[in-house]
Amino acid sequence: MITHAGGSAALYGSSSGGNLALEAAAQGLAVTKLAVWEPNLLVDDSRAPLPDDYVAQLEERVSAGRRGEAVEYFMTTAIGLPAEYLRPMRDSPMWTGMEQVAHTLAYDGRIVDGFRLHADRVAAVDAAALIMDGGQTTWMSKGAEALAEALPHGVHRRLEGQEHGPSPDVIAPLLIEFFAAA
Repeated sequence: MITHAGGSAALYGSSSGGNLALEAAAQGLAVTKLAVWEPNLLVDDSRAPLPDDYVAQLEERVSAGRRGEAVEYFMTTAIGLPAEYLRPMRDSPMWTGMEQVAHTLAYDGRIVDGFRLHADRVAAVDAAALIMDGGQTTWMSKGAEALAEALPHGVHRRLEGQEHGPSPDVIAPLLIEFFAAA
């Protein structure tokens, strides 16, 4: 797609989408600029890593037709949501949609790779990189800082008070400035 669109691309990704954009750049695709919001990277013991069989657990639940259980497993294991929050979520209108896309959770699990930061791989990324977080989640903030440090052209910015889904009014000006700069 990059070749078809002109030969190079500037990428922005949020959460596991940031992990995906980072992987594209690490694979050697023609990425000129990379902006990432709160990638899923665990670099300390501030939370438990994903289990080694995380993706297999998701796939087993989905293939057995237990899509709701796959969503619950994702919510409690990857997101870290307390189990008591699941009942109200299951009763909400959004639950059906989450079950419909439950098969994609394994794709997400592969992209985040257990929340590991592969510093040796990202060291090969030659693109200018803006790595951001909101300072609300310790492990994500530390992961963002470590990623910016591991990237040859990485810069870290903390947008204090922003949650995992940042306000467009706050992040958009920063992205416009970053992508417009020569």
